[in-house]
Amino acid sequence: MKTIRLRLARTALAFVCSTMALASQASAWVVGQVAPMSGANATQGRAYAQGMRLYFDQVNKAGGIQGQPVQLVTEDDVGHPDETVAKTRKLIDEAKPVVLAGYFGNRNLVALLDSKLLDQSQLALVGYQSTDTRVLNAPMAFGTRAGLAEEVAKVASHLATVGITRLALVHEERPDAKAVTDLVSSAVGAHKAKLVASATVGSGKGLMDKAVELLQKTQPAPQALLLVASSPVTSAFVETYRMAGGKAQIYATSEADIEQLAKRLPVEFMNGLSIAQVVPSPYKVTMRLNKEFRDAAAAAGKSLTVPVSYAMMEGYVNARVIAEAMRRSQPLSREKFAAALRSIDALDLGGYWVSFRAGSQSGSKFVDLSIVNASGRVTQ
Repeated sequence: MKTIRLRLARTALAFVCSTMALASQASAWVVGQVAPMSGANATQGRAYAQGMRLYFDQVNKAGGIQGQPVQLVTEDDVGHPDETVAKTRKLIDEAKPVVLAGYFGNRNLVALLDSKLLDQSQLALVGYQSTDTRVLNAPMAFGTRAGLAEEVAKVASHLATVGITRLALVHEERPDAKAVTDLVSSAVGAHKAKLVASATVGSGKGLMDKAVELLQKTQPAPQALLLVASSPVTSAFVETYRMAGGKAQIYATSEADIEQLAKRLPVEFMNGLSIAQVVPSPYKVTMRLNKEFRDAAAAAGKSLTVPVSYAMMEGYVNARVIAEAMRRSQPLSREKFAAALRSIDALDLGGYWVSFRAGSQSGSKFVDLSIVNASGRVTQ
């Protein structure tokens, strides 16, 4: 009899603990992320998620926000646009997030916008990696990084200082190709430089070879190339171009992840490659934000599932903006969260400023250039 009572007591205790755990999970503020956790861009997706968790863990240890913990719930879209939409719908129905965050890819983001899920659910998307002009201007999509215009302007300004006047644009296949070409042409023109060629690249070898052939035939030859493409396509193009004897300097936008490129390309192909970075370096302490990120990563220790990277730093920055908007929402709801985001003006995260002023969905203007030296090390 005593044994039966003990078993019943243990069962009851387990049920109570389980119920408390479910209640705790239900009462958390859920941040939903649909991103590539596997596939070609998984390195960036997982690192971004890890960066957000770094800060949310700090927030939860300090008591949460408005008395409730913040929980990041992730879904894997493997980089496929149809999966981005399907997994977002599932996440909205099951996890009930108050905000979405950390999405990746031009086609993925456009598919999400076309689905109208953001409008129907009144959910804001905070933080994403896309250079598509439609995404950059979407009213419910808030970028916590600089936009493509700021990245191109930084590259154009740098080219002017080193005396480069002939630039070629190489971009991934995209519906807004003309808008991107016009943007680049205008930016370099402001510095008395000229766009002498424009080539399209993709995952197929045929398109890559055509682009390289076009660039080699262009006269006068471009002194530098501006590459607007994802990490896998950037890697494939750089390899094809260098193996064909291409000598021009290559500048890539932040879509290309420098850590991934360093793994995929030999040092001789990486030498001289420059990449626009939209967050401060995760490897140096140049401002308070860097230090706080590095301290958080060090405190996490072995719980970090991926190496420190620019993508992790970006996720950390994004989480801090989300947390600030949550604190400003009284009480917190999807509708009030979006309004709180729009109230953010000149938020200092430690040398990195975020502002969502009227008419702009890109919250930051910060852009720096990473340059790879002859030994394969990143310098700035």
